[in-house]
Amino acid sequence: MAKRHFAKSYSTPSELVQLLRSRGLEIGNEQKAEHYLKSIGYYRLSACMYPFLKSPKHEHLYKQGASFVQVMMLYRFDKKLRMFLLNEIEKVEIAIREAVMNITAEMTGDDFWLTNEVHFANLRTFNDTKTLIDNEYRKSTEDFIQHFKYTYVEPYPPAWILGELLTMGNVNMVYRNLKEDRIRKAISQRFGLQPKVFESWITIFTLVRNTCCHHSRVWNKFNSISPVLPKRISRPWITLGDPRRIYFDICIIKYFLDIVSPGNDMPGKLRWLFVDFPEIDLRALGFPDGWEFEALWKSS
Repeated sequence: MAKRHFAKSYSTPSELVQLLRSRGLEIGNEQKAEHYLKSIGYYRLSACMYPFLKSPKHEHLYKQGASFVQVMMLYRFDKKLRMFLLNEIEKVEIAIREAVMNITAEMTGDDFWLTNEVHFANLRTFNDTKTLIDNEYRKSTEDFIQHFKYTYVEPYPPAWILGELLTMGNVNMVYRNLKEDRIRKAISQRFGLQPKVFESWITIFTLVRNTCCHHSRVWNKFNSISPVLPKRISRPWITLGDPRRIYFDICIIKYFLDIVSPGNDMPGKLRWLFVDFPEIDLRALGFPDGWEFEALWKSS
């Protein structure tokens, strides 16, 4: 398809309200609708408008009874879902970082392994990671980093301190590049997974985290990559669900959470979220019928 010039011009919130109304979207309170369009933006809200369009979608006409109130309900649900996921992700992220940093330190006998190239398979990847570490270490104003710099002669802190500066994407890169298979296996086995599955699930986990942190749409999102499915798994897991949907991502978070926080209340909090938003079609998130009876969701 040949490219063309972008021909759409800026529209004021008032003009956008009239445009939406002309396309069949019910708007009861114009002033409130203008306020949301001004503070949130039409483009961000358009993702929540899309499900209410008639087919074919490109005609931009809304279904009978579709309203701006429903659009805002979907937007609020997506926001609540992101906040819920971030709260659970934080607990898992800390545990994964701790496992990678400390298990490797124990098994190599090198407290400073994170900046020692002998422990890594690919030197180029190591140097890329080391550059990231150097940048973060140099500009960090964290008290624990400043204390180390002014107290000790070593150029870097031990891995369990320095690792606190890494993102989950960095941690995953470090894990993948570890030279010794036995170390990668020991780390993944702490979570009852094979190394390839562990790597894949950390990747999915990181993508979900980044999506939530950047306030992007979560509720009906498809994964750009499919997670590796475990060939065998000893802990409670699921038998239903599309690996490309957010439901599967939520299940991955729940799987890790059951290990790092046994007896967690994630299922209860998730159900209360659905109670607060009864209009939400769980199939849009990839939730299969009978999901709550799966072993994973009964394990708490």
